[in-house]
Amino acid sequence: MPNIGSVVLGVSDMARARAFWTAALDYTPREPGTDRWTVLVPTHGPGVQVALGLSGVPAQEHPRVHLDLYAENTADQAAEVDRLLALGAERVDWDLYPEDPDFVVLADPEGNRFCVIDPTHPQAPPGDAPGTSAPGGRPPSRSPRPHSEGTAPTPGRAG
Repeated sequence: MPNIGSVVLGVSDMARARAFWTAALDYTPREPGTDRWTVLVPTHGPGVQVALGLSGVPAQEHPRVHLDLYAENTADQAAEVDRLLALGAERVDWDLYPEDPDFVVLADPEGNRFCVIDPTHPQAPPGDAPGTSAPGGRPPSRSPRPHSEGTAPTPGRAG
């Protein structure tokens, strides 16, 4: 079976996107990259690669795929949201928030939506705390929260 090698984000300004995501995730370019393509890797230890690809397609208001960034707890979630806002992220006026959400929807400087998750929140499914795993030793998964028919899945709950 193939493995996921990278999550790819479309961007319109490579330098701006590279600066934001390297600071946001404490990642570094795997190699120098170009003005069309850059692969970012964790600065310390293993982790998912994030690739940035130049794209002429605008960011989606209700994306089908997005990143979930896990905080340690509620206080860490608030601190991470503030830190990401200071780096250039923007709060998204998300119309699909459930009551008392365990996530905050932000957009990177390119408009790509992503979520900051509090896995200790009472709404968080079991096994979502960092370092825990689902039954059978699998990594934790996020189950979609029910949403109204005809709407996109809530970003923090889609995967």
